[in-house]
Amino acid sequence: MDSATVATFEAGRGRLASLAYRLLGSAADAEDAVQDTFLRWQAADRERIEVPEAWLTKVATNICLDRLRSAQARHERTAGAWLPEPLLDGDPMLGPADTFEQRESVSLAVLTLVERLSPNERAVYVLREAFAYSHAEIASILDITEAASQQHAHRARTRLADERRRSGGAADPAAARRVVEEFLAAATSGRTDRLVALLTDDVTAVSDGAGLARRLLRYRTPERVASFVRAGFTSTPAKRRLAGGPTAMYVARVNGSPAVIAVVGDRVVGAVAFDVGDGKVAGLYGIAAAHRLTRLDEAWQRHDAGVPVIDAW
Repeated sequence: MDSATVATFEAGRGRLASLAYRLLGSAADAEDAVQDTFLRWQAADRERIEVPEAWLTKVATNICLDRLRSAQARHERTAGAWLPEPLLDGDPMLGPADTFEQRESVSLAVLTLVERLSPNERAVYVLREAFAYSHAEIASILDITEAASQQHAHRARTRLADERRRSGGAADPAAARRVVEEFLAAATSGRTDRLVALLTDDVTAVSDGAGLARRLLRYRTPERVASFVRAGFTSTPAKRRLAGGPTAMYVARVNGSPAVIAVVGDRVVGAVAFDVGDGKVAGLYGIAAAHRLTRLDEAWQRHDAGVPVIDAW
């Protein structure tokens, strides 16, 4: 393969990775999908490809859909063991963030919610909302009709509408950070009443159980979520041993949302992302399984973390 052909692919690699991550919710799977796309690009009769960007988008999208439809993916997602992989803000895999729709499409809240969509609905939503493809272009990518693309988009938007209303929309980053810092102070000090006051009436919390649970842990109602958070943020010798030592906690941003990052030494051992709106927490996503933190940990090594909110939990 000549250098010009490689350069053509490399020019679109970032966009393909961002597309694949939005479809799969996993950085590792997204990288695999992009590599598979490159292998097909190598093997293709490129003289017959009129628009390389369109061809590459079609191939990458369908590779991702095949992965979503695979027996392994269906089992993991159906069994309730799946959560999206968090990415530190600034990670190029998060892709375009110029519009509210683009930022929302990569939030952990929406990445989790789109699990309720069919693979085609998911693909149409991502291609339309995050990358502004027309329905004619989407129809060509997915080998469906324009009318079917429009129907998939309508169903996806309808199913996501309740989540948008629940979260209260985008929060000012500085205001959201203050809410998270107050939340963390309440969670670590035993002020359960203040924790409840910081939660919306329909708050939800999802956790992978420090990476040890076979199924995701889910909690609803302010009282149950506050109880879960209090237990999770209470420091004990056993928890410190499990983490690998004393833990520092930082407030940062992942996937466009405020988050608490737990760090032992210089290694990320957990992340809790917050869905904040109107001064309250509408959702929490706790992730501690090592395989979901690999890319976040790598980015953290290059990140100027600043001063921890808690320096020795």
